[in-house]
Amino acid sequence: MKILVTGANGFIGKNLIAELHNRGYHDIFEFDRETEPALINKYCREADFVYHLAGVNRPKDQAEFMEGNFGFTSTLLDALKQHKNTCPVMISSSIQAELKNPYGESKKAGEDLLFEYSKETGAKVLVYRFPNVFGKWCQPNYNSAVATFCYNIAHGLPIQVNDPSAMMNLVYIDDVVDELINALNGNENKVEVFCKVAIVHTITLGEIVDLIVSFKNSREERSIPDMSNAFTRKLYSTYLSYLPKDQFSYPLRMNTDNRGSFTEFIRTPDRGQVSVNISKPGITKGNHWHHTKNEKFLVVSGTGVIRFRKVDSQEVLTYFVSSDKMEVVDIPTGYTHNIENLGITDMVTIMWVNEAFDPEKPDTYFWEV
Repeated sequence: MKILVTGANGFIGKNLIAELHNRGYHDIFEFDRETEPALINKYCREADFVYHLAGVNRPKDQAEFMEGNFGFTSTLLDALKQHKNTCPVMISSSIQAELKNPYGESKKAGEDLLFEYSKETGAKVLVYRFPNVFGKWCQPNYNSAVATFCYNIAHGLPIQVNDPSAMMNLVYIDDVVDELINALNGNENKVEVFCKVAIVHTITLGEIVDLIVSFKNSREERSIPDMSNAFTRKLYSTYLSYLPKDQFSYPLRMNTDNRGSFTEFIRTPDRGQVSVNISKPGITKGNHWHHTKNEKFLVVSGTGVIRFRKVDSQEVLTYFVSSDKMEVVDIPTGYTHNIENLGITDMVTIMWVNEAFDPEKPDTYFWEV
């Protein structure tokens, strides 16, 4: 199948083309402002499906709205008619097509032109009125508040929020791309005249900013956002794509002594805390118990032994652990426990605990195994 994508270097175009390649569609005609204009005739002659994503939304002169959003659409459809190519055509419109402003009117004119083209030729047309689209590769400080907030906050630049209570309807770029590929396969989500992305997120501008600020702070706090919330998960992925290139890494505090080190990696309010423990050869750590805290130990490098003893018993339970066999050991409450490095190299253990450490209530009591 030969697929024509106009606006190929734009935000939606780049994401769509990348995923088309991922799914095995490699015969793609990419058309953008830098493409030789005459190629549109060749592409329209051979295309089996057209994604018309090209458009103008931030022109120097308002007259460019109609020229870019109506004029080029007319050129595209004329080329298809010239070659008697009635392949399906999808057009990227906007919810602003309902508004009386130069941008909205130009988008509405492009829609009307496509519907007339369908009546005239019988070609299948798909019109998507997208709300705000967010995700990776969207240009900041251009026409996307989410992209601007993510970029500026990640780079320590100021942001301007005129009305934090303003409601926004947003669609995530991966959901847009999924829908567009569904349309390619004839499974578009059509509601009456227009096609829609099934998943729309509604949230205030202030809530978006608060989330992005929390993402920035999460590095210092060693926290992660609530990934069970679909919008938070998508916004966090978007935010990370705007990090400065020299700031992909960040340091952790290593608590080091002659026995090795202990480093907190991630702490959450609802999923506990993850830490990395390094024990030197021959070193035993632990010898304590907890009322409520419970842990999971996973040795990922080296060889050792974990010992348990119920605080009111003399029976010692022994578990030999090694990176040669990935095995999680649950540390129950009411059992004093320790872990000893039996090898000749450092032993590395990933440790999870059900609640983040609170120095005001450590729930940790020394007791020899």
